[in-house]
Amino acid sequence: MSRADIARELGLSPAAVSQIMRRLLEQRMVEEVAQAPSSGGRPGSLIGLVGEAGRALGVKVAADHLVIVNVRLDGQMLSSTTLAFDAMAPDALTRLATELAPHTHLDPGLPKLLGVGVAVPGVVPRPDKGIVDADVLQWRRLPVGRHLRGALGLPVVVENDVNALAVAEVLYGHGREADDFLVLTIGRGIGLSIVADRSVYRGGKGGAGEFGHVPMDDQGPLCQCGRHGCLEAWLGEPALERIARAGGVIGPRQGFAALVAAADRGDGHAVEIFADAGRLLGRAVAGAANMLDPARIVLAGEGVAHWIHWDATFRAEFARRQVRGGDGIDVVVHNWDDSSWAQGAAALVLAAPFDLDGFGGEQANLVVARLHGADGADGTVE
Repeated sequence: MSRADIARELGLSPAAVSQIMRRLLEQRMVEEVAQAPSSGGRPGSLIGLVGEAGRALGVKVAADHLVIVNVRLDGQMLSSTTLAFDAMAPDALTRLATELAPHTHLDPGLPKLLGVGVAVPGVVPRPDKGIVDADVLQWRRLPVGRHLRGALGLPVVVENDVNALAVAEVLYGHGREADDFLVLTIGRGIGLSIVADRSVYRGGKGGAGEFGHVPMDDQGPLCQCGRHGCLEAWLGEPALERIARAGGVIGPRQGFAALVAAADRGDGHAVEIFADAGRLLGRAVAGAANMLDPARIVLAGEGVAHWIHWDATFRAEFARRQVRGGDGIDVVVHNWDDSSWAQGAAALVLAAPFDLDGFGGEQANLVVARLHGADGADGTVE
């Protein structure tokens, strides 16, 4: 952005912005990156973040693997590693710290490490404390944040994986163009994050957005949460696989990939399974949109790889069920790969300097201290 745009957005005088920018330029936190177009007179310069000023380590924890990424302050991913992992093992936390440790060592070829972000498929009441309840991982009140801070000696922020994605969208993605939007993920589960006025809405205890567990039918299939008829029990990949197997679309030993392959080659029954799923998802999302009135819905998760089979029926049902016919609500599909989850985790750390809502608590303060040169700032928290 130009200095003039920054002054307008923040409601500050041009002189105040120039003074602040001079200090940030001296500290190598920002840099002049290009010339802004001029409508006459001297062209202004654009200001951007210095990527080398810091980096974050992000990790996505899944039931059977980890994805670990290094991400610069400006959002550029430097590296990505995928490792086998058993989240249900009794020593899962110890093994998680062991896998992360080599990535935290001082490397003169990399920017300074500011902290570690962890994305998990569960509920986290406070990201700075990092206590996790995750049905899919069989974690109950697991002190992920405290354990990793003690093992790594770094600030650690832990958050629900879909909320972590939403933070990344606010900083670097589709959320830069919308103040109020939803992030909807499809895959093995169904997730939702609510962004209101550019802040992730977490609810009273961090559990906002458990969209996959909206009850649809008490007589419906059993969900992994232990209840019957949740939205996820109808639309998650295991559910669609079960429907396909029962209908003879795939064999008894075939999995979800076989269902996708059948739909790709035009098998009518496979196509109809996804079409039905799109209709049901569109109906459910319309209900959320009617309540929350987002400007945009961002579709993400591993399931977007086969979104082409959901898209038409989803959009038709979403528009039909909308109070205003879906008018003005933009639905965009995130360009997805597995590292996107971990990039969202890294964004938890990289958002700390812009954390006006106390999202990261004391851990965010420690990240900022490291950014300003306090290398000894660790993740100690009461």
